[in-house]
Amino acid sequence: MPTGAERERWARYWDRAAPKTDASMRFLDRVLFRDSRSWVCGKAEGAVLEVAVGTGLNLGHYPAGVSLLGVDLSPAMVELARRRAAELGRDADLRVGDAEALDLPEASFDSVVCTFSLCGIPDPRRAIAEMVRVLRPGGLLLLADHVAATAAPVRAVQRLAEVASVPLMGEHFRRRPAEEVLAQGLLVQQRERFAGGIVERLAARRPVS
Repeated sequence: MPTGAERERWARYWDRAAPKTDASMRFLDRVLFRDSRSWVCGKAEGAVLEVAVGTGLNLGHYPAGVSLLGVDLSPAMVELARRRAAELGRDADLRVGDAEALDLPEASFDSVVCTFSLCGIPDPRRAIAEMVRVLRPGGLLLLADHVAATAAPVRAVQRLAEVASVPLMGEHFRRRPAEEVLAQGLLVQQRERFAGGIVERLAARRPVS
């Protein structure tokens, strides 16, 4: 498990990367992730928490009327997200926060969103557990990410890529967040994989009882 010093190093890394993030993510949205942001955010309802809000690329995809709180480990990312919210006229509470230790009450959100970030969160299992903790019974967990490919040769390429990506920026290519969602006892309502199984998006509800 990463130490506090390592987490601070990742935060500093993403602070430095923040000004370039939009361009790279928009490119990936076009060629790989497709309409995943609108697919995920369009399903959000009520009081919404976005974990790892980044520069706020999802902000324009939420339905009108939702109440939005977003957290990110990087102060620079949060500042860019605040600027985007102001440009869009989106009322959102955007703040610095740790996905693995959310400073938020239990069962306080109707929807929790996380897109293309569990690949870089040091302990995704702990982060998903926190998302479930703050989700109300009957609430909706909405995720999209790049994951371990369905084809073994592609997974081998992903494994090689991680040799450089994990030490450099904490980026993992072979995680399987859906397995942890199921392990948390959530009921998966929709689950889609495409781009050779590299991209996965899902909607899952926390059981009422």
